[in-house]
Amino acid sequence: MKRYRTGDLALKSINLDVPDGQVMALIGPSGAGKSTAIRCINRLVEPTGGTVILNGTEITALGSRELRRARRRMGMIFQEYALVERLAREVPLRVPQVASRRTRAGERGSQPHWARTIRRATRTGGELAVLQRRSRRPQELPLLVLVDVSGSMERYARLLLAFLHAATRNARRRDVFAFGTHLTDLTPVFRQADTDAMLLAAAQVIEDFAGGTRLGESLAQLRGRHARRLVGGRTLVLLISDGLDTGDAASLAEELGWLKRHCRKLLWLNPLLRYSGYAPLATGAAVLQRFADRMVAVHNLEKLEDLAAQLAAVMKARS
Repeated sequence: MKRYRTGDLALKSINLDVPDGQVMALIGPSGAGKSTAIRCINRLVEPTGGTVILNGTEITALGSRELRRARRRMGMIFQEYALVERLAREVPLRVPQVASRRTRAGERGSQPHWARTIRRATRTGGELAVLQRRSRRPQELPLLVLVDVSGSMERYARLLLAFLHAATRNARRRDVFAFGTHLTDLTPVFRQADTDAMLLAAAQVIEDFAGGTRLGESLAQLRGRHARRLVGGRTLVLLISDGLDTGDAASLAEELGWLKRHCRKLLWLNPLLRYSGYAPLATGAAVLQRFADRMVAVHNLEKLEDLAAQLAAVMKARS
């Protein structure tokens, strides 16, 4: 059963049993509840009541992590590409943390915390029982995201914008830019709480969507207008592009060199890694590979789920 908050009853007394190997079609007029029924199977729409069992697994009893794993084993084709986009919004992304300059008291740390130690000693008649110490507080790295919105990235841009908006909404500091033939600051747009509203606002401000790619010129605009967004060499930069750049290679190399010198790590998120045997042979891609600390696949939900582990790994690697 599915009843919406408005009180509208979309599904009632639905009982489907599809044997292995059988093909079943749901046929009915628009608004009959066909899509709602299918979406209840993968819990993109949460059923109000009842049970969904798929290949022996009770889907309605799964937690969020187990549900994401189960969805990867489902073959789902909807009328809209929005399904994958909406599923991507549920993928978490933990931004790496580093030790900050601020400290906190504890029993471990590199420096003694004398004030806290003395206060503790006054409770035991002046006897020094435990030497309190200071440890550096962990702090999330500032995040700078550059998203390629050119024609070759059209099928991925909306998906990745939706993913990043939802996955980094609690990030301590997040700056987002789109680039095609020029740079567009999406940081104000990303402050919107609703992802659909963000996507609508982004579509209105991105003037070069599905056009060409001039990353070098866009990075020059970043350096000239927004250099302060790179915080003290601590910023983690995610550059999302297929590397099919149409600008000048020398200019691209110069600007990527500047970006690399002013950030903590530079990750190239490349959807073309979906192809086995892919090599960055195009001019722009070859330049990107020279400066990126790591090239990471982001072409499906499984790779998006793996992104947090990739971020952690590149932070541990030596430059």
